[in-house]
Amino acid sequence: MALTLLEASKLNPGEVLRNSVIKMFAENSDILAAIPFDDIPGGSLSYNVEGKLPSVGFRGFNEGYQESTGIINPATETLRIAGGDMDVDLALIKTRGEGVRATHEAMKVKAFSLKIASKIINGDSQVNPREFDGLRVRIVGDQLVPANLTAPNANSPLSLEALDAAIDKVDGATHLIMSKAMRRKLTAAARAGVGGDITYTVDDFGRRVTMYNDLPILIADYDDEGQEIMPFNEAGPAGGDDCGSIYVVNLSDGYLTGIQNGVMDVRDLGEVDDKPVLRTRVDWLVSLCVMHGRAAARVWGITNATPTA
Repeated sequence: MALTLLEASKLNPGEVLRNSVIKMFAENSDILAAIPFDDIPGGSLSYNVEGKLPSVGFRGFNEGYQESTGIINPATETLRIAGGDMDVDLALIKTRGEGVRATHEAMKVKAFSLKIASKIINGDSQVNPREFDGLRVRIVGDQLVPANLTAPNANSPLSLEALDAAIDKVDGATHLIMSKAMRRKLTAAARAGVGGDITYTVDDFGRRVTMYNDLPILIADYDDEGQEIMPFNEAGPAGGDDCGSIYVVNLSDGYLTGIQNGVMDVRDLGEVDDKPVLRTRVDWLVSLCVMHGRAAARVWGITNATPTA
């Protein structure tokens, strides 16, 4: 059974350091807080993606049925090794107290979590074979929805009809993923009466969450280098490099999940030999897994303009 990071942080109450790090991962990223992770043995997961259902029909007396079988597409996801060392100089601890180590560890964990969240969207193993593929390169074909359904080959302001169509393309959609700038456009469209039902709820950390048509909006904000994860710099159906996207996802077992070989490993290595620092190491065997052909959709080619109905 897949668990979110916040749920996983409660599994081993005696492991304070590991549980604190896992909780900080969830706290620093909307996406990592929401996506469930499945534990798998070994270094990869092989599974079948439903490509096409078999046909069914009717028959008359003494007639046979038309033979038909479905299409199953085999797929394999390979775990990637992510992590980092968190070093704190002994002189800092001596002059500023033990609390400085926790502060530096929290900064490293935040950077790590922002890196993983960024790769869930923009990871590309063709560019860097050490990372997993993100949603941008995975979503193709019918699950790519143009920003305006009446102009499928153009880059256009977001049409709320297109967003609703993308939601319909995902079986049991649970969340939307977008930038803060895109969220502002949706809330502005609702205030202006263009459309879209905007409501609010509160997440597990007490933060306000915007919802569009009852779907929570997860924000892909900045990565570990301070760069926006989803700015208006993408190519659209008409080319260019000034478009944005919205992702519609079903974050649940059998659809879109993370996979890992056990929860992340957090070890206090103490003082290392080559320099006077205390080192904490985080290792995580992790990847992204899309187990269903209708687990995610992408509205793309959205220009930086006011949405339309």
